[in-house]
Amino acid sequence: MIMGTRSAPDGSTRAAVLRAHDEPLTLEDIALPERCEPGAVLVRIGCATLCATDVHLWRGAMSFPGMLPMVLGHEMTGVVEVVGVGATDALGRTLRVGDRIGWSESTCGTCHACTVLRRPVGCVDRGYGFRQRSDRWPYATAGLAEFAYVGPRAEKVLVPDDVPDTWAACAGCAVKTVLHAFDRAGGVRPGAEVVVQGAGALGIVAAAMAKASGARTVITIGGPENRLELAREFGADVTIGLDGDAEGRREEVLAATRGRGADLILDLAGAPGVGAEAVELAAFGATFVIVGSTGPTPERLPLGTVMGKELDVVGSLNGDVGDYHRAVEFLRDFRDRFDWDRLFAAPVGLSGASAALAAMGRQEQVKAVVHPWLP
Repeated sequence: MIMGTRSAPDGSTRAAVLRAHDEPLTLEDIALPERCEPGAVLVRIGCATLCATDVHLWRGAMSFPGMLPMVLGHEMTGVVEVVGVGATDALGRTLRVGDRIGWSESTCGTCHACTVLRRPVGCVDRGYGFRQRSDRWPYATAGLAEFAYVGPRAEKVLVPDDVPDTWAACAGCAVKTVLHAFDRAGGVRPGAEVVVQGAGALGIVAAAMAKASGARTVITIGGPENRLELAREFGADVTIGLDGDAEGRREEVLAATRGRGADLILDLAGAPGVGAEAVELAAFGATFVIVGSTGPTPERLPLGTVMGKELDVVGSLNGDVGDYHRAVEFLRDFRDRFDWDRLFAAPVGLSGASAALAAMGRQEQVKAVVHPWLP
């Protein structure tokens, strides 16, 4: 039995385990650590929201040697059940049994990025749940399980009482990733013309964030139509589907921006060709932020156009615990302007996680929700 301030399941937790790519997850009992290390906690998962990364991992599009078996889910929140000695949230507040928390990936705290650069998103040993095999200690560290072990170096965030579980979970990756991207871009100038490439969860949140930041025109490029309709609800003034070609989309962007092009373009799609298209959509002096790429696939960019337009091309990778904290606050601050609940599908239990991944893969859902305690 795991030791701490309160008893937990005797040595195991129910989880949906990925054992083979593009195959249904298997419901299994996997081990829990025998004790909480100092600074660690055991959490009873309240909900997990699925991310496109989960879909890529499930399908095998993102793969690395020796990764299986594993538990998916890196956007989650839950209630503290067991507390290790000295466990605190990222602001140093003591954690107690019954606290509701979200958590970000762990960082080593000692590498060049963590210490010299003060940019933990570049940590050489960032610890995501999906980097942990479910048959090796500490076993249960991800969201598609009834309980998760949250290690000492994971950045823990106390969730305010008025923030629903789904919002807090989604803030842990999707929303903080968008917020970090806007920071990398230097923000949105009032009256700016903004193009968002992609109409998934990140693209929809980006449309809301751009509009809330004072953009004059927000243009979302993507599909399918049900997602574009949602993007319009979340601030997109113009939506452009993918049924035409790049030149047609460029003409529509120029028409919507008085012939200038976009001052800020965010790639939240990661699809082939979006980089070159973004450069063509850009106004002189624009910023292009690359967020959606999921691997080292070569991408052709017209460097002469980058030079001639004096573009700033910026990479943005996820976010850190500061972005996570501010993501939660962003959702709270704009809850009366945007209906965040519209992002989430009806919750399913662990037995429905495979179907939820497949539905997201078919773009039928924006954010699937898994409540491990549902049947």
